[in-house]
Amino acid sequence: MAKHNFKEIKAWQKAKSLVYIVYKLTRQFPAEEKYALTSQVKRAVVSISSNIAEGSGRNTNNDFAHFLDIALGSAFELESELLVAINLDFLTSNECENIFNQLDEVQKLIVGFQNYLRK
Repeated sequence: MAKHNFKEIKAWQKAKSLVYIVYKLTRQFPAEEKYALTSQVKRAVVSISSNIAEGSGRNTNNDFAHFLDIALGSAFELESELLVAINLDFLTSNECENIFNQLDEVQKLIVGFQNYLRK
């Protein structure tokens, strides 16, 4: 049975801290991007921690692992969207370096936790 306390899961903790950093960075995006890239980036970053939390309450470890798949997909989506923002000169590579490092860590933590759940 899954029923993990998501607040104790390191991947959730790290993903949650990314939300604040990313929201702050998106304030620099042009106003006309509010309903486009800005919105997409915010949804992706929130989706990571939200899916970890949602999956933690599922009845089986396989169900939880499925939600971790979704969280992992959102992490890669966020990475892609930030690369687009850099290409559009909304952000610099330096501004995103810390986020990319944290995203890499979150992705590895999610995969490691999935492997543990699927054993």
